[in-house]
Amino acid sequence: MVSSLIPERPLLISPTLAATIGLDEAVLLHVIGELLLQHPPLFRAERHWVELSQQHLRGALPFWDLPKIYAVQQSLREKGLLLLEAVPNAEHLQRIAINQAVAPPATHSDAARQPPSPQAAPSSSRRIPADWRPDRDLLVQCQQRNVPLDFIEQEIAPFVRYYQERQKLSYSWHHAFLKWVVAAWEKQRAVVQGRQQEAPMSAQWRPSEEALDILELAGISLSFVEDAIPEFVLYWRGHGSVSNVWDSKFLAHVKRQWERYTHALEHDTTLRPIPPQFQPSAACWEILALAQIDAAFAEALLPEFILYWRDRNEIHASWNTKFLQHVKFRWAQQLQSAQQGTVLDKMLDRSWAE
Repeated sequence: MVSSLIPERPLLISPTLAATIGLDEAVLLHVIGELLLQHPPLFRAERHWVELSQQHLRGALPFWDLPKIYAVQQSLREKGLLLLEAVPNAEHLQRIAINQAVAPPATHSDAARQPPSPQAAPSSSRRIPADWRPDRDLLVQCQQRNVPLDFIEQEIAPFVRYYQERQKLSYSWHHAFLKWVVAAWEKQRAVVQGRQQEAPMSAQWRPSEEALDILELAGISLSFVEDAIPEFVLYWRGHGSVSNVWDSKFLAHVKRQWERYTHALEHDTTLRPIPPQFQPSAACWEILALAQIDAAFAEALLPEFILYWRDRNEIHASWNTKFLQHVKFRWAQQLQSAQQGTVLDKMLDRSWAE
């Protein structure tokens, strides 16, 4: 008994085919195969063609709208599984054929002797033949993607050799070649464009404003950057290299040099007199805070410290260390004086006698 929930013939889809070419494509391919059985086919170039209207397609695929149907048709066409032609003077008609060779129509006597064969399914997966070549439709599809004909020709042999060596199978070698040649062409174009933009280092070269902004945001002194340009230009002009990323090379060069420079400053052991505008480093203030020494007390000692050592005209490797020693000594003196004052006050206290 047929269920009322399934009032019509169901669609039968091959799971393997759907996994290979896509579920939508497998559905449409099956429906077109059914329509070929229902309409008188036209036999041409070993293909069975059928003329279908938009109404036929909508009726056979009520769950899709026309744009969806046309999109899936185009996908099958690009995979080399479907052939499409426009019908002259018939805007709403198109000729459709499954891209699979079929035997010529049998004669009346042959048909009487042989039972009708079911509609053939799309070609199964197979290895690529040694003499495989793209057909005219595939060449047109490649050229529509701006791939030159000579480039297409030179890619055929590597494509065939690659898949023969790996003994891979495919439902559509036309679709595989289309993907291969488009990817190869895009890769070659990227390489060519990169080479065209490469240039040797010029004596007048300067980093772009964008590169200067990046270095400034990184906290690198502008004067340091300007001093690095002549050295960078001289090195690469002598090296004779060409590049299309001089800005990137300059950024890396300056950042490396700046790290070395700042590291050398932090660990400099050169003896020098105290600068007139000497200021203790942030690390120096952190050490004083850890020793619980009041920052205002230390700041008040700074002018006297600078004046003392400028008058003595001595040289030292680390004025931060000298300042720390001076502040700690004066802080200890202050604490000692405060403690002595407290003891003396207690000795002279006579409040108990009152």
